[in-house]
Amino acid sequence: MQGKAYRIIIYVSEDDHYRGRPLYVALLEMLRREGASGATATRGLAGFGARSRIHTASLADLSAALPISVVWVDNYEEIERILPVVRTMVDDGMITREDIEVVQYAAGRNPEPLEQPVQTIMRSGVTTVKPATPVADLVALLMQRGYRSLPVVDEQRKLVGIITDGDLMRRAGLLTRLGLQDKLTPEQMQEQLAALQGGPHTAEAIMTRPIITVRPDDKVRQAAALMGEHSLKRLPVIDDSGHLVGLISRVDVLRSVEYHQQSDEAEVTAPRTGASIPELMNGDVPTVHPDARLEEIVRALESSYQRRVVVVDEARHVLGIITDGDLLRRSRYAQDPGLLRRLRNLVTRHKEQMVTLPYAGETAGQLMTLPVITVNLDTGLGEALSLMLRYQIKRLPVVNADGVLQGLLGRNSLLNGLIVS
Repeated sequence: MQGKAYRIIIYVSEDDHYRGRPLYVALLEMLRREGASGATATRGLAGFGARSRIHTASLADLSAALPISVVWVDNYEEIERILPVVRTMVDDGMITREDIEVVQYAAGRNPEPLEQPVQTIMRSGVTTVKPATPVADLVALLMQRGYRSLPVVDEQRKLVGIITDGDLMRRAGLLTRLGLQDKLTPEQMQEQLAALQGGPHTAEAIMTRPIITVRPDDKVRQAAALMGEHSLKRLPVIDDSGHLVGLISRVDVLRSVEYHQQSDEAEVTAPRTGASIPELMNGDVPTVHPDARLEEIVRALESSYQRRVVVVDEARHVLGIITDGDLLRRSRYAQDPGLLRRLRNLVTRHKEQMVTLPYAGETAGQLMTLPVITVNLDTGLGEALSLMLRYQIKRLPVVNADGVLQGLLGRNSLLNGLIVS
């Protein structure tokens, strides 16, 4: 969970109970059972509510029923799914909801995020529909409540299909796309829903099957490869019996990779926003020609936060790429104190004056990595993600139809684009 989220605060009393248990305990147990992201109960020192009685924790009245607040943070889908249950449990109290931004939510860093099992980053609380669910209800969930996909399960919660907005368009005759609902007037939206109400279509009639799935103990790398290979944004997670246990999206994968990266790999400028590679790429790319010497290569590296330089010919066709790591692995001068100091300062971003490297025996053509994995201006974001994960690349050169360098696509900017799309 990262980015926009909601904070629910449930104000109850210490002496409130639900089915023989303290209400705050029952709420925490229910939230955990339903797969909520997290909640905390806090006992107040004093307070009053609708009954206007002040309760305190003074020594003179140790039995006073003190106020309890249960703070629950989650994403939109989970709040919409679980909040009705919370409301049925709270007879005497107050419930509030507010928008927040989650900056970080994780259970510890993993040095190999793509090698961790899917279950560590999947979303276990998934909104589902039944095969007999009417299409009108599906439209309301996908378009009005903002769900991205709806797994279809039977009475035993076995996965039998999945529905996206594309299925609505292709198989239910719906002409509007998810994300365009804001362009419709309320009257037009009601017309769309009314046209489907009572129609012959159900979830079973329009769902996609067979379904590409993963298991909880599969590696995240395997899930990411499947998403890229089949151009999918998310995959259902099922157990050995075919029961749905969660959902993993490509944004979950990319967020995990971004969070677990070493701090010295973080971009020092804000990632770009947009929905296509031309909008997301950085057009200011350091370049050198294949005959460039070591000093020119290092200067090009120092000119940008990106810690890589693209090797191009006179027409700016991409020939290769050089990172600071490539110099340490391939240069015969890798142990020279002057070179090591300058490469170290690429990480620390020190601006001190450095000694000029006099070496003339190596060229960029000898030090560069090839072949170079590139993307085109019209490459889909899903394909770019697949390439990044498959080849463990943090930035991809972007070329036009003639192979001429146009920019660099960074991982964090790609993350922003995937969230938007």
